[in-house]
Amino acid sequence: MSLYTRVVSSFLFPLHERLKKHTTVRIRKALEHSQWQSPTELRAVQSQRLANFMQKIYAQVPYYQQVFDELGLKPTDITSPADLAKLPFLTKSIIRENFSALTSSQAGPLQRFNTGGSSGQPLVFLLGNERVSHDVAEKWRATRWWGVDIGDTEIVAWGSPIELGAQDKVRLARDKLFRSTLIPAFDMTEQKLLGFIEQIRTLRPKMLFGYPSVFELIAKTAKKQGIRLDDLGIKVAFVTSERLYPYQRETISSVFGCPVANGYGGRDAGFIAHECPSGGMHMSFEDIVVEIVDPQGNPLPAGQSGEIVVTHLGNSEFPFVRYRTGDIATLSDKTCACGRGLPMLESIEGRSTDFVVAADGTVMHGLALIYILRDLPGIEAFKVTQETLLQTRVQVVVKEELTDAMTEQVQAGFQARLGKDVSVEVEVVDEIQPEKSGKYRYVISKVAP
Repeated sequence: MSLYTRVVSSFLFPLHERLKKHTTVRIRKALEHSQWQSPTELRAVQSQRLANFMQKIYAQVPYYQQVFDELGLKPTDITSPADLAKLPFLTKSIIRENFSALTSSQAGPLQRFNTGGSSGQPLVFLLGNERVSHDVAEKWRATRWWGVDIGDTEIVAWGSPIELGAQDKVRLARDKLFRSTLIPAFDMTEQKLLGFIEQIRTLRPKMLFGYPSVFELIAKTAKKQGIRLDDLGIKVAFVTSERLYPYQRETISSVFGCPVANGYGGRDAGFIAHECPSGGMHMSFEDIVVEIVDPQGNPLPAGQSGEIVVTHLGNSEFPFVRYRTGDIATLSDKTCACGRGLPMLESIEGRSTDFVVAADGTVMHGLALIYILRDLPGIEAFKVTQETLLQTRVQVVVKEELTDAMTEQVQAGFQARLGKDVSVEVEVVDEIQPEKSGKYRYVISKVAP
């Protein structure tokens, strides 16, 4: 660790978190201790935290007071993860319908957040300092598994207009201080990709963070142009927000000359699991209870694939209890060679998002279109199909009705991205149908490379 990194990770970043009233440092230190406990010890700790959490949300959150009372339950009836089956699932529609009642009466300052919308059902929810502190601490712990730390030079390939638009002077100064450089993952012409490659070569980052599809595209462009990226001393490429495919891992690893660390989670559900250098996909077990359930909602044992349901124990101000993610995974009953007692996921089959292509040939991430739809009030779910360069079809499920103004807003937003001559057809449907495989895809391009 360089002297600069040591100063950032041990002084400047902790100061930054303390000024934001986050307890990140304390939580991270506790997590780095607990990760070496045995699975049995960790389960006991998790059960105790769950019991305390239930007492707290019953006392402070109107929605859960009502749920418990209607079911004839007391908080003391939930003392282990198995007991969670006594409670109903939490869905995006329930959150929308009970938004105020899900807010704790004792909550501190809360910020509005959106899910990325790659699920086809964007969601608005609230997060406070408690939840943010736990999420940052979990990510920080996983970062340090790979011999890198906050303050090491980092390239972040991200695509949210919110994140990109928030680059004000204060945030730019902070990122510069922490040696984190953001590159936009939307409009990826070959010229811009070559610019990203030059930026990576100039900065010589210790770590990469972002979408696997974007780093794969950068890697393929560098390989095509005969530009080396494996001589820069990059120690690890952290990828998240999309399913990581084996061919992507191989391409990124070979071109950048570093291992690829997969991360799984979301803004709503939190950081659910991170990959360690030994290959184990360790769950954030101290903070999140993970259930795998079948289509009827029955819990499944390790080795059987089902939907991921999460209960975040660091989120009492706007709690997510038995929250249905819509993603598919399998619990593992194996132990990891790294020696950590943290239980693992065996496989993750999250949703994937395609690239789309503008009429002028610009390749962009599918999230470029998702972000146009996700913030429109009244749209419950959606699916985008790019039929040709000049024709895109948008299916929407609406809460009440699709107005002319909403249609025009969708068309204008898509044409701003894809080209003014692109035909954008907006169609109201009762529900979004799965593919023949049974999986859901929410952005499909029939012309993307």
